[in-house]
Amino acid sequence: MEQQNQEHQIEWRRDKVQELCNKGYSQREISQVLQVGLATVNRDISYMKNQAKDNIKRYIDERLPEEYEKCLVGLTAITREAWNTAHDTEDKREKIQALSLAKECYSMKLDLLTNATVVDDAIRFVSQKSQDKQKIKSAISESDKEESNGSDNDEDKDQLDEEQEEETGELTTNQVF
Repeated sequence: MEQQNQEHQIEWRRDKVQELCNKGYSQREISQVLQVGLATVNRDISYMKNQAKDNIKRYIDERLPEEYEKCLVGLTAITREAWNTAHDTEDKREKIQALSLAKECYSMKLDLLTNATVVDDAIRFVSQKSQDKQKIKSAISESDKEESNGSDNDEDKDQLDEEQEEETGELTTNQVF
């Protein structure tokens, strides 16, 4: 019960931080308005940025290909119906309208198919980033194994950290407890 209340408060605070950010408030102003520390506001903003990145990745990976396919299937069905209508009608205006609809569907389908490279590139980008992160994690875990086996090679570990920062744009720190 206590944890739910605390999670609800955090969610409320993050919603307020986002609202105030959208209204142009600085982090310092947000911290004063909400009467929380500047570090808390900074953490909330960082959390929201990561959530937004995850949402975009999930959208590109899961939702976009499905919606893309639905559009193509729908346009095919509309094109088929337009051709059937154009074939079955005796009214010249209706025939011209049906053929115009078919033409528009072909144009839209062509746009989708020729822009497929954008979709593929986005999917490839997300996949590549995931693979890169896996490689980095494997390299770091190998380095950790070597270190625990008595191999003291801090330079290699520092090099891996620098490579990870360059590839992912994220800075990581290794803490010793």
